Parts: sequence; structure tokens; C-alpha cells
Amino acid sequence: MVKLTPDLIEQSMQYINPVRDRELDLRGYKIPTIENLGATLDQFDTIDFSDNDIRKLDGFPLLKRIKTLFFNNNRIVRIAEGLEHCIPNLHTLMLTGNMIQELGDLEPLIALKNLTNLCLLQNPVSAKQHYRQYVVYRFPQLRLLDFRKIKQKERESAVEYFRSKRGKEMAREIAKKVKAQTAGTSAEKPLTSAEERKKIREAITNASSLEEVQRLSKLLQAGHIPGEERLQNGNGALEAMEEDDD
Repeated sequence: MVKLTPDLIEQSMQYINPVRDRELDLRGYKIPTIENLGATLDQFDTIDFSDNDIRKLDGFPLLKRIKTLFFNNNRIVRIAEGLEHCIPNLHTLMLTGNMIQELGDLEPLIALKNLTNLCLLQNPVSAKQHYRQYVVYRFPQLRLLDFRKIKQKERESAVEYFRSKRGKEMAREIAKKVKAQTAGTSAEKPLTSAEERKKIREAITNASSLEEVQRLSKLLQAGHIPGEERLQNGNGALEAMEEDDD
């Protein structure tokens, strides 16, 4: 198991892929957690996290450039809320061979308004009754699901089903599971506000060294800020971390 450090990011293979996007290759390191991506300085269109041990889709700083993410063959069971604030321009998400269980577990992805290509093959959720119909209905922005184009007729059929009595009941049951899960995990939510996290992300973007990025990313991951006034700039956040480390 290898921790995703700024040094690992810097040393990993980087290249222009066949579709002319700048790609970072982080495959096969057995990385357990997404962290320290501020060290990429938002210089990549695509990041490949395939063949790792990631269990939760979270830990992203603000990466406006990211368009494509590969998470094939990980152990993802949960998807964090608020991804639209971190990776707002994501249009392709490959999650083949993970452990996503319930249709409600996909809800956080709906807010990714630029997401047009999603793959969930070889996840338990893809074997659920009405799986494809439900995803087509809940994700009006999607054009491709599991490498199959979503046709207008299919979308209309899905909308019609979930407006029926049976479809509405199914949607309510899924929503109940989402609420129960959210209530059970509320303690995991970071103690920082959205505004505070935004300030830390901005500090990461403006960081001048890998060491500074690493410390700032650690602060963001910790979900706790010693004092608002220390986030006025990158150095302030750095000082806060140094005091915490002492």
C-alpha cells in the first residue's frame, strides 16, 4: 500500500494521451485514499487511478481542468457529496469493477452537470432492478451509460416509468435509503465550512512548493481549521499546520 504523496505525483508518468489530453498515470500503486492532488497544480485533463485500493470517491481539491477520471478496479463503496465544487468540469467517470451497492449511492454524482459519460459495469448496483432506467431518469445530462448511448426514446420511457405509481414508489424507497445513510454518516462530515475549504483550496493552488502543497492538503483532509484568520494566505495556513504539528 502506497500513500499518494506530492513526491509520488511528481514522479508518476505524465503524457499526452491519444485524445490529446494531458494525463497523469497513477495506476497500480495500491493507493488507499485520494489526497494531495493539489500537487498536480491543476495541470491535467485526465487522471488514471485504476488498479488501486480506493474505497471512497472524495479528497479532491478544486481541479477545474479535470475532464476524465478512471477508477477501474478499486474498492469504491461511497461517493462524497460536493464533488461539483471540486471537479466541476468532469465529463467522463469510469468506475468499472468497484463495490457500489445501491442506486441511492449514485446521488452525489447528479450534481456534476457536465458529466456525460458514466460506467458502472461490474458493480453490484448495475445488477439492481431498473438500474439503467433509474440512472437514465436521474441523470438527464448523461449521453453514455456503460458504453451504451442513451437514446431519446429510452430517456422518455424512463421518465414515463418513474412518473407512474410504481416508479414513484421505487424512487421514494431509494430516497429513504439515501436519507438513512446520510444520517448515519453525518458525523464524518468535515468541521470546516464550504467557505473555509474554498480558502484552503485557493491557498493550495497558489502554493509555491511541493512541501507547502503537502501541508495545506493535510489541513484540508483533516477537516479542521485552528483559526479563520490564518487562512488569509498560503503562509497563514502553513503556520497553522506547523503549530498543530508541534
